[in-house]
Amino acid sequence: MPCELIINAASYETRVALVEDGHVAEFYIERRSDKTIVGNIYKGRVVKILPGMQSAFVDIGLPKAAFLYVGDVCFTPDEVFMDAFVDEMENGVDKDEGVSLETGFDRERPSCVPIEDRLREGQEILVQISKEPLGNKGARVTTHLTIPGRHLVLMPMVRHVGVSRRIEDETERENLREMVRSMKPPEYGFIVRTAAEGADREKLKAEMEFLLKLWEGIQKRAAASPVPSLVHRELDIVLRAVRDLFTREVERVVVDSEREYNRIIRFVDSFMPSLKYSVELYNGSRPIFEAYGIDVEIQRALNKKVWLKSGGYIVIETTEALTAIDVNTGRYVGKRNFDETILKTNLEAVKEIAYQLRLRNIGGIIIIDFIDMEKGADRERVFQALVEAVKKDRSKTKVLRMSDFGLVEMTRKRTRESLARLLQEPCPYCDGTGYVKSRQTVCHEILRALERERKELLGRKVLIRAHPDVVALFYDDERQAFEEAEEALMGRIYLKGEPDFHVEQYTIEPLDASTKEGGLSEA
Repeated sequence: MPCELIINAASYETRVALVEDGHVAEFYIERRSDKTIVGNIYKGRVVKILPGMQSAFVDIGLPKAAFLYVGDVCFTPDEVFMDAFVDEMENGVDKDEGVSLETGFDRERPSCVPIEDRLREGQEILVQISKEPLGNKGARVTTHLTIPGRHLVLMPMVRHVGVSRRIEDETERENLREMVRSMKPPEYGFIVRTAAEGADREKLKAEMEFLLKLWEGIQKRAAASPVPSLVHRELDIVLRAVRDLFTREVERVVVDSEREYNRIIRFVDSFMPSLKYSVELYNGSRPIFEAYGIDVEIQRALNKKVWLKSGGYIVIETTEALTAIDVNTGRYVGKRNFDETILKTNLEAVKEIAYQLRLRNIGGIIIIDFIDMEKGADRERVFQALVEAVKKDRSKTKVLRMSDFGLVEMTRKRTRESLARLLQEPCPYCDGTGYVKSRQTVCHEILRALERERKELLGRKVLIRAHPDVVALFYDDERQAFEEAEEALMGRIYLKGEPDFHVEQYTIEPLDASTKEGGLSEA
């Protein structure tokens, strides 16, 4: 089935889904009240340097100061330094198609030049957002600025030319490298993106000139702007999605807004005119995400348990520190032997896990608990299948070998909020535990409350309002305990189910002697 880019643009939010083989592979959302800032360039001021952490905090005008790590600080134009920087940058280009903003030195092997020798408090610097603020953390920034276009990424701070490793043909890679190298000014660097494969010299030259003019404008605004201030805003989600996701593999773009359709057509006309006729305006009567089955898949991606076709399932639990994924056989019992059943379930889970990580945009440390396998060959087969499955992921991943306990540790680069954080908020009832009290627990709480208030309620009529499921339990499993409570109070207790109540909510009200009993019931 073809790959499609489906865009739902409303006044309050814009949603973008990349559909591969009939399934949502990637999902993006941008709300009017909460637009992304990744890629924005700010003129900021260093407010604090932390030598012990080899990092600094930079005031860029946001509520929380931005975090700048030593490896993200440009220091000198020396060729040796630049070569080292570029080597580290190009190593991370393949997965992100050359547009990763989190560049610089390996976090485990920073340059020997300490941050206190690179920056000073009060210094004014240009920084670019590489990671959104997450939770209580401020934005992550870098001084290794990158300005992405459709085919090229301008790197004003280096002089190197890199080529996306997703262009696999070595001859094409070398031709593109030499073409860009011969056209570019000597003081600038470029990365050739995957979309440039097959592009001619004139097209790349025109885009290079556009990016250089854009950088010149950024420099002028930065020189004239106060500190802190925004000097360059990245494209909005619609044009960014068209620029980054509308590749040769994507057959068409479908958008449900005439205004956004016209903007896309103008953008495509300028940067990729050959794809102009692959953009369609959706005029169906049903909402576009409903018509393409996207809403259902998004709702499924919010569930902790995901069923596999065989009858097995995976459970995804995300904490502050890491994400744990557990694989279970569930209803699947196999047809031949136990080892084959486990292997088949684990291999099926591998595909679903890779898909869910990408769709949910789960980042950071991930621990996968596969079902234990006796044979080393089976463990190796599952591991290799996982390595292969995550290759489609545009975010950088690293997978460690499976342990004897069937555990796999992996990391996935996190640059924005996960789908769950974007679409959900902590439960106000369970206080973030993910669970609510059982009906039986609530019944027992009510009984204890009656015991505490026995003196005040003795001999009186009492009305208990609670969720209908809790009331039903008093008529059933807890009937004896209810009758004992009534005897202890030497009065009558009435129950009333309140459909609007949360399952944990209840009230105990003494009734006047004159209160009518209509609509009330006893257990």
